[in-house]
Amino acid sequence: METPTVRWRRLLPQTPGRWAAAVAALAVLVGGGTWTAVADDGPPAVQREDRILRPGGVPIDTSYFTAGGSGKRPAVLIGHGFGGSKNDVRAQAEKLAANGYAVLTWSARGFGRSGGEISLNDPEREVKDVSGLIDWLAERPEVELDAEGDPRVGLTGASYGGAVSLLAAGHDQRVDAIAPVITYWNLADALFPDGVFKKLWAGIFVTSGGGCEKFEKRLCEMYERVAVSGKPDAEARALLAERSPSAVADRIKVPSLILQGQSDSLFPLGHADAMQKAISANGAPVSVDWISGGHDGGDNEAVRVEGRVGSWFDRYLKEETGTDTGPGFRVTRTGGIDSTDGATLKRGASSDTYPGLRSGGREIPLRAAGTGEPGTSSGTSTSTTTSTSTGTGTSTTTSTSTTTATPPGATETFRNPAGSAPPAISAVPGIGGGLSQLSSLGVGLSLDFPGQFGRFESAPLATSVRVTGTPTVRVTVKATEGRDAVLFGKVYDVSPDGRQQRLPSQLVAPYRITPEQQGRSIELALPAVDHEFDAGHRMRLVFSATDLGYASPAEPATYTVTTDGPLTVPTAPAVKTAAATLPWWTWGLPAAALVIAAALLLTARRRTATPAPDPALTDVPLQITGLSKKYAKSVDRYAVRELSFRVEKGQVLGLLGPNGAGKTTTLRMLMGLITPDEGEIRVFGQAIRPGAPVLSRVGAFVEGAGFLPHLSGRANLDLYWQATGRPAEDAHIDEALEIAGLGDALARAVRTYSQGMRQRLAIAQAMLGMPDLLILDEPTNGLDPPQIREMRDVMIRYAAGGRTVIVSSHLLSEVEQSCTHLVVMDRGRLVQAGPVAEITGSGDMILVTSAETVSEPLAEKVAALPGIGSAVRTDDGLGLLVRLDGATTSRLVADLVRLDVPVTGVGPHRRLEDAFLTLISGGAA
Repeated sequence: METPTVRWRRLLPQTPGRWAAAVAALAVLVGGGTWTAVADDGPPAVQREDRILRPGGVPIDTSYFTAGGSGKRPAVLIGHGFGGSKNDVRAQAEKLAANGYAVLTWSARGFGRSGGEISLNDPEREVKDVSGLIDWLAERPEVELDAEGDPRVGLTGASYGGAVSLLAAGHDQRVDAIAPVITYWNLADALFPDGVFKKLWAGIFVTSGGGCEKFEKRLCEMYERVAVSGKPDAEARALLAERSPSAVADRIKVPSLILQGQSDSLFPLGHADAMQKAISANGAPVSVDWISGGHDGGDNEAVRVEGRVGSWFDRYLKEETGTDTGPGFRVTRTGGIDSTDGATLKRGASSDTYPGLRSGGREIPLRAAGTGEPGTSSGTSTSTTTSTSTGTGTSTTTSTSTTTATPPGATETFRNPAGSAPPAISAVPGIGGGLSQLSSLGVGLSLDFPGQFGRFESAPLATSVRVTGTPTVRVTVKATEGRDAVLFGKVYDVSPDGRQQRLPSQLVAPYRITPEQQGRSIELALPAVDHEFDAGHRMRLVFSATDLGYASPAEPATYTVTTDGPLTVPTAPAVKTAAATLPWWTWGLPAAALVIAAALLLTARRRTATPAPDPALTDVPLQITGLSKKYAKSVDRYAVRELSFRVEKGQVLGLLGPNGAGKTTTLRMLMGLITPDEGEIRVFGQAIRPGAPVLSRVGAFVEGAGFLPHLSGRANLDLYWQATGRPAEDAHIDEALEIAGLGDALARAVRTYSQGMRQRLAIAQAMLGMPDLLILDEPTNGLDPPQIREMRDVMIRYAAGGRTVIVSSHLLSEVEQSCTHLVVMDRGRLVQAGPVAEITGSGDMILVTSAETVSEPLAEKVAALPGIGSAVRTDDGLGLLVRLDGATTSRLVADLVRLDVPVTGVGPHRRLEDAFLTLISGGAA
């Protein structure tokens, strides 16, 4: 039996323009949503319906994806990450819909076009919204039901969306399977681990949400209270804990695929461990997957992750019992560089069951740095290690240890400096992410200041040791009388010569040790990692008094740490690494040599492939000719196709287009981040290639900048410019700052800045060196109207000096006021380019105003008149936007009078918004 959608599609005309119009008309008839055919040459075609739902009384912006077919299908809800919107998960939704699911995405409260305040997945707000969306799915005729009002439904999402998946499973028994990705189990533990305030991540959390005022009042007050005191209180912990999945741990009883990031100082692997223990204790199937990336950056393995999530839903929603859902535990391991493409080599390791974080403990004796001898023991300790080859390039190591009481060993004394500055550095959100991925290759950003840490080391390892899980150590800590000791523990991998140390995944573990805990032996858990320590290397245990990402006590104090036993490291012997795809020596060669070789090869290719400069374009800031870029692994789907336009000096060019138009891809090619498949980009006559010298004349602001919050605005800019290696006199910092208009705020710490001030500082950073071409991607995101006006003035002032600005934005009214020229794109192609005045004045769009409200049936009658392309009611209902398609204005007026429309005015409509929508609708396929 045909569904209504299939039946209408068979009967409607099949020419592209008429089909798009007919679908839009049908959407109005079936309930006010907007249907869009998703561009895809291969069957089945996916359709998207956009609509505003009000499951909890607050407008929630949703998209609903389905593909052809008349059978019932399970449903999937996909949540987005914090600071994002439903648009971030559109590609995954389309894939699942094409695979036979009904998929619903939504923008959570306070994000995208949805209303309401951000309440951090409050069960009475965001979680109830999800239940309301499940109610809506239960009414869809194509969705499979388990019972009346109970659709077969799974949830997935990353970070914020992963947490709401867990919460929904605990609060709504209709949820049948979940697949949370890089998310939290207890948000209080994530932001206040062991009672230590994770200040840098918390600040980024609030900023990416649009500022404290965007949050529920209680949350804003809580954050400001903790940020000022530097120490979380019981009320703050309770507020976050009650909105966490851990609050409903005993009620999550559905099959759960848990994917957690190894490069993640926000939600480390311990959160996935807690999820697994709680959900498996409820009797539900659980698999755990440690992916390579995380919130700190690196490779999030999107293709593999989405494939595994799809298989999980195939098994537990479609009930395809033959589907391979993967092992009970899997971890991605990195090592070496592929000499063919310079990519980091990755191999999977797995076991049938999840080993936990302390499986196969091996004891590593420690000594204080400089003592030369391991800590003594009055008891006895025996250790046996057996290594067996498996024939697959891997080995199985079995350790058995017997240890009796170990008396106190080595002691280190160090200080917490006044003001807790300068702080040690480990992970730096927004800056150190990529480095955390490369820590296994000997690259990383970590710094401990003399006198502020205690260090304990092992002897050189006789054999390699693969640590998989959480190392532990027993210590006795003492602090200045009556004060808490706040410490940060980490385990470095130290080279045989002692000159190089690596911090696996750039992770540290914070501890708050109260006076009641001091003076007696306690066990401390170090960060959970998967890392191989090579033979001959040493393990270095460090306790630091400070860390950039956390709040430490401002009062100076002296700490004494004594080890009470060895460092115990989990080896997870049941986890076996897959056979290497290349010989061991390929990925085991020294990383530095391979990086240098890849760089030399890339440079040589550039020298032979880069076209010669074009003298005729020496004074032209940008010319794009025949630019095309296909989607990854696609032979005929284009992100950008045959794009050509030119930008002159002094212009402020607006790059416009709906989501998926190809704007971001175009900007990434322009900045040399990706290479086009066809065509070329020339900046001042020079062809753009990755690392092209002419890129020094290009400044870019894309998705904000990572600033160090404790430094002043001026210090951040100085530090950034120093990192470029260019002479200080070339920075023109004062000029950039004058244009940005930050004034006296430059001397203040960035943590005191408003969102608008941070945005202007980011623009000033992009303007350092006064680049001749400035690229701004959504520079007004998160700004209020006065701040948007200030940003507009910044762009205009910058271009006034003869330089060129390219700005991509969704705020059409601002583009109309600040830009001199426009390039409009849709589906990867150029729709129109030219001065703003020409584009807004082009076409035959007429505004008709009326003394009375124009009804929808009357608008339809006008649209059906001969020579009329379309007629749409204005927002206030007291007018029509009419596109002429052969008819004249006088003929239109006559027809309106005949239809008894009380016309009060007729004239050309020149708003950019309407011109833009006309252009896009005209180009729809």
